Amino acid sequence: MYQNKIKLMPQDILEKNFKIDTRGYRLKEVDQFLDDIIGDYEQFLDIINNLEKEKADLIAENMQLKQELRNSKLSAEVASSNHNGEITNVDVMRRLSKLEKMVYGSRKNDDIEDDE
Repeated sequence: MYQNKIKLMPQDILEKNFKIDTRGYRLKEVDQFLDDIIGDYEQFLDIINNLEKEKADLIAENMQLKQELRNSKLSAEVASSNHNGEITNVDVMRRLSKLEKMVYGSRKNDDIEDDE
């Protein structure tokens, strides 16, 4: 991600050649400075890679926690509706009992009339 914004990679710095003039830089100082820059860049890249890995781990954990939250909310809704559903089930059972009495009661009356 950040690597697209970095112009120089450690290898680019290592392979950089400077033109030497008659009053040029001391090569030993330039090499030492470039070695320091390379070391810094390697540290930056390690930090960036570690942060990217940590970010990916956190995103995955966040997704997992969101899923757990959704599941918990769903479980709470189911538990809540089950409590209300029990009351409804009792009502349904009462209605069913009344209907059975009506149906079987009328059949008994029909059976009694048929027997006569």
